[in-house]
Amino acid sequence: MATRSSAADGEDERALRVNDRLAIPRAELGVRATRASGAGGQHVNKTSTRVEITWNVTASQALSDEDRARLVTRLGSRLSDDGELRVVASDTRSQLQNRDLAETRLADMVRRALVIPRVRRMTRPSRAAKQARLDDKRKLSEKKRVRRSNADD
Repeated sequence: MATRSSAADGEDERALRVNDRLAIPRAELGVRATRASGAGGQHVNKTSTRVEITWNVTASQALSDEDRARLVTRLGSRLSDDGELRVVASDTRSQLQNRDLAETRLADMVRRALVIPRVRRMTRPSRAAKQARLDDKRKLSEKKRVRRSNADD
């Protein structure tokens, strides 16, 4: 979860914390506020509450080459031609809350994309499972055989 840390933490307060290994420097984030669309009356027509955050994945200094390759692969459909990841939030009437939401969404998206999937190990069915499957097949076959009309009759 993206949180704003204080200088007392010992962390860089300018970084967006993604996980324990990665923090995106806020200097690499592009933030733009625009007017939101939709219902809202006069408020929506005069305030810029919609927040758009962009982050250039291909040019980021915070990523290792391995992490960059994983993000480009996993988030390829969400990246622009320049390698920028764009997240938008216009859920609330507050620009600050929308900025926090957008940062949280960005951090969650990057965190999920960086997860290395576990390798599936092939397993074999147990002897009991094989036997149960064959027994079920035998029962079904017998049931269908009994349903058929005898040609001898």
